[in-house]
Amino acid sequence: MDISHVTQDIWMLRFAVGQAYAVRLPEGWALVDCGSAGSEGEILDALAGLGCAPGELRDIVLTHSHKDHTGAAAAVATATGARVLAGAADAPVIRGDAPEPPPVLLDFEVPLYESIAPTVPPAPPSPVHRELVDGDTLDWGQEARIVHVPGHTAGSIAVHLPAAGVLFTGDTIASHEDAVILGVFNVDREQAVASFRRQAALDIETACFGHGDPIVKGAGDALRAVAADLS
Repeated sequence: MDISHVTQDIWMLRFAVGQAYAVRLPEGWALVDCGSAGSEGEILDALAGLGCAPGELRDIVLTHSHKDHTGAAAAVATATGARVLAGAADAPVIRGDAPEPPPVLLDFEVPLYESIAPTVPPAPPSPVHRELVDGDTLDWGQEARIVHVPGHTAGSIAVHLPAAGVLFTGDTIASHEDAVILGVFNVDREQAVASFRRQAALDIETACFGHGDPIVKGAGDALRAVAADLS
């Protein structure tokens, strides 16, 4: 796992597939997404290296239900006592009470999906201690506002820190070869495009994606430029 510093209080934990973000709070820490099953040891080691003792991890926010983002959540929550939060519509999948709806793949996505999906182990069921809906806020020393951004999954959420100008997009938006793109493997492309545009309208400087390098400066302008051409 590769660890890189994004902003003063945010670090990216990059796995073989996907990534998570450690966020230092005034009192404790939070994780946005949690990697695939089996990565819990690396996550806990990374947090310890950043100065986060197990009992200091407060929240694990899952941006959506896909196994490369939720697989280690149950183990990390058990090891730290952190609460797990996720979008209400994805919570049954994360808990193991409902199957993961399959994506509707475009032609170019089929070989990509077939090469990646089998490499990610199934996600063990995880508790969801709080189900999040649009407009909910978390007290992270500054307001962390939940934005419901369906399309990648029904319950996909983004986390917006207005004061810091930071947005965690999950897989609704990605970066690839230094370009911002609509996330792939969506259950509803029309919804995904609308969710991209909603996020592009936010006032942000930094965008942290579920896949691809973050944009540290000028993220809002970069998202709006792409949103204008989406169809």
